[in-house]
Amino acid sequence: MPRPSQLLHPQREPAPTRPAATVLLLRDAADGLQVLMTRRSKTASFAPGAYVFPGGGIDPQDAVAHPLATRRPTQSDAHLTQAIAAIRESFEELGVLLAHRADGHLATPADIAALQREQPLAAQCAARGLTLAAANVYVLAHWITDRDLPRRFDVPFLVARMPPGQTPVADEAEQFEPVWVRPQDALTRHAAGEFFIIFPTIRTLERLQKYATVDAVLAACAGEQPLWTSCPRAGFLAGKEARYMEHEMPYGELQLVSPDGQIVHALDWQTERPVPLLKNLQRLTAPNPGFMTGPGTNSYLVGDPRTGHIAIDPGPADAAHIERLWRAAGGDIRAIVCTHSHPDHAPGAPLLQRLCAGKPPILGLPSQPTARANSAFTPDRSLQNNELIALVGQGPEGEITHTLRVIHTPGHAANHLCLLLQEDALLFSGDHILNGSTTVVDPPDGDMTAYLDSLDRLDAACAEHGVDFILPAHGHVLGFARRVIANLKAHRLAREAKVLATMRADPDGTMDDWVAKVYDDVPPQVWPVAKRSLLAHVERIQATAPGND
Repeated sequence: MPRPSQLLHPQREPAPTRPAATVLLLRDAADGLQVLMTRRSKTASFAPGAYVFPGGGIDPQDAVAHPLATRRPTQSDAHLTQAIAAIRESFEELGVLLAHRADGHLATPADIAALQREQPLAAQCAARGLTLAAANVYVLAHWITDRDLPRRFDVPFLVARMPPGQTPVADEAEQFEPVWVRPQDALTRHAAGEFFIIFPTIRTLERLQKYATVDAVLAACAGEQPLWTSCPRAGFLAGKEARYMEHEMPYGELQLVSPDGQIVHALDWQTERPVPLLKNLQRLTAPNPGFMTGPGTNSYLVGDPRTGHIAIDPGPADAAHIERLWRAAGGDIRAIVCTHSHPDHAPGAPLLQRLCAGKPPILGLPSQPTARANSAFTPDRSLQNNELIALVGQGPEGEITHTLRVIHTPGHAANHLCLLLQEDALLFSGDHILNGSTTVVDPPDGDMTAYLDSLDRLDAACAEHGVDFILPAHGHVLGFARRVIANLKAHRLAREAKVLATMRADPDGTMDDWVAKVYDDVPPQVWPVAKRSLLAHVERIQATAPGND
C-alpha cells in the first residue's frame, strides 16, 4: 500500500457496518422471471422512497431460532441465521411467510392470518406447529454498504421462491406498494425516472436479467457461496456521483486515491491538466484517444518538489502535452523513462528533455531490429533488469525517497519494461497490462511466450513488494494487482486453447478463417488487430509442438 504520508486526503474511519439480510422473492410468470419489490417509506433513514427487496437488520433471536427452522446439510450457521432473519423480515413487512406445516406443506393464508406481525415470529410458528423454511433460502450475493455513507450494512442478498397462494400486503409503516416486476422492466422504469432504486439493487437486477426461471437462479446459488461480493466506491463523473463495483474499471483508482471511501476524486478523462493520484504521483493523459490508445496515453510524474521528478512515458511528440508535463513537474525533471518504443510512448522524450534544465537522461531499452520503423528508439542510457532509479530529497521529517525498480518485461514489445515504485508498492505497467482491454502481442517484436513469462515475473514482484495497484499506460488505475495478472494470464491461456482447437479442426484454414472463429466473442472490426495476437499464439503453439523442443 502507498505510504500514508503520500495520501492526498486526510483519512477517517468509515461508519461501522450492521448485520442485515435481504431476500429476493421470485416467481415465474408468463412474461418471464419476476421479483417482488416494495417502496420504502419516504421518511426512512436509509434509502427513503426507494424500491427495495424486503429485509432488515439481524436480531439476536434469529440465531436462537435455529432449532425452529429447516436446514440444508451444507448451510452454515451464519447463512441459516441470515435466512431466518430474511424470513422474519418478509413476514413483518409484507405478510409473506416461508414456513412449513407439520404435514410438510407450505404455510397457507389461513396460517398467516393467525399470526401477528408485531409479535416474535419464530415463537408464534412453533406454537402453531410451523417450521421456518430456511432450507428454501439461498445466498445470491453479499453487499457491504459503501464506505462514504453514514449508515452502513453488511448484508447478504438471499433468494427464495415465492410460496404459492400467498399475496404480499405491505405493513404501510416501513414498506408500501408491493409490486411484482421483471428485472429488465424495473431497470427501464428506473432509467425513465419512474422507479427509484439504489446502486446495489440496480446491479443485482442487472445480473438477475440473464436468468429465465426461478429454477435457474436457485441452481446458480446451489454452491452456498455468494455469486459476487462487493463494497462499492464512488467518485465524480461529469460532476455527479458515480458508483462502481470491484470489477469495474474506475474502482482501483478510487481505492488508491481515497482508501477510506470519501467521494473526492473526479474520473473524467481530460488532457489539459495533471490528475493528482498521490502527493508524489501525477498523471497527465495525452490528447491521443483512439481505438488502440483508449482515452489516451498516460504520462506519469513520480516525485515531489523536494526530490524532483521522474517522467514515465512522455507519450507522442505533442508539444502542448509535453509542455503541460514539464509545467506539472515545476520544470524539475531528473530522468525520463520510456517503458517501450511505440510511437504513442517514446517520441515525446526528446521534446521534454529539451525543455528541462540539466538535460535529464532518457532511459529505457533500445528498440530491437524486429521493431517497426516508427518504433525506432535509442535511449541515452540502457536500463538493466532490477536496476534502481532513485529520487532523494530532504523534508521536515528527514530524508524522503522515491525509488523505481526496473523490470524487463518483453512480450508486447521486445524492449518493454515495467517500473515498480518500491516505497509505495505501485507497478507502472506500460502496455503490458491495460485497463479495459488486453494488449496486442504483435510478432516479430511481440512474443507470446515472453509475454506470459513476463506476467509471471510481474506477479512475483507484486508478491515480494506487496503491490496492490497497477498504473497502466492506458486507462484508470487497476486494483487487486495479483488478481488482475492471474486473470490476464488465464484469459491468454484460454484464448490459446481456443486457437489450438481451431487449428486442429481446420488445419488448412487461413489466418482470416481462424480469427473469425477464435475471436467470435469480439466485434469483427477488432479482428484485424486481433489477428496479430492470433499469430503470436500460433507461433507459440508451433514452437512448443512435439519435435520442436
